[in-house]
Amino acid sequence: MGRSTAPVTRVVVLIACHNRRESTVRCLRSLIGQGGPEVSVSVVLTDDGSTDGTARAAREVWPGIRVLQGNGRLFWAKAMALAASAAGDYDYLLWLNDDVLLDPGALSQLLETHRSLSRSEAGNSIAVGALRDPRTGAVTYSGMHRRSCLRPVSFTKVAPAGRPVQAETMNGNLVLIPRSVVKRVGEIDADFSHGLADFDYGLRAGYLGCAIWIVPGTLGTCPRNPTEGDWTDPALSLRKRLRLMCAPKGLPPASWLRFTRRHAGPMWPVWFVSPYVRLFATGGLDRVRRGFGCRAG
Repeated sequence: MGRSTAPVTRVVVLIACHNRRESTVRCLRSLIGQGGPEVSVSVVLTDDGSTDGTARAAREVWPGIRVLQGNGRLFWAKAMALAASAAGDYDYLLWLNDDVLLDPGALSQLLETHRSLSRSEAGNSIAVGALRDPRTGAVTYSGMHRRSCLRPVSFTKVAPAGRPVQAETMNGNLVLIPRSVVKRVGEIDADFSHGLADFDYGLRAGYLGCAIWIVPGTLGTCPRNPTEGDWTDPALSLRKRLRLMCAPKGLPPASWLRFTRRHAGPMWPVWFVSPYVRLFATGGLDRVRRGFGCRAG
């Protein structure tokens, strides 16, 4: 009598990259061996116009990887949506940022947490892996909660614990999504330019009865994106901050409008204009301070 074999769990990993070859290679190497023998892991990588040989290096690290080419203007949301469109058949999608370095066993922990939630009748759940700073160990990315019902589009990070912790939405750096959730919620909204698409997905999932759970502990490292030199940096001129704010990686009005109209409730026009009003207000105050030779703080 032949020995029965357990069904293989199929995980398709979705990654977006742009000119971060070394980071992408380290990420892919940390994915090798994840999940164990009963898990089939395949990777779809959207290379958004890299000129540093990222695609070639990725194929060397992960033979069989499917590489989709972008034009350099896709950014995260569109690149991830393109990768998802090529996922084929799967049991789970794994969103993975290319600056994440996974701990050994990270994928197994994500899968086991989701399976335990499924056994407790929470099958339509998303499992989020919290990540830590490689130097300080502080949690950098995780699930997120709204700060309050009075601030519907302002979020605060939820710390992982020794058991699964529920959240309202999530950072998209390390997220395991079962096929049942994708069927209910759909894919990442590619009409976002870059950020906000992960928060939007988590909130939409919640509206449709899918819970977001943070896996116990942290599952890898991922440094926070630096704020120096971006649109929130008060050291920059108002003109430069406004230009950066409206760029795809800032807070472009079209994406912010889409997000606030969906998630900010009847007061969405107020929440839509508020960050732009604050920028002009603080920029004007900074100019006054500099005119009088004052320094903030």
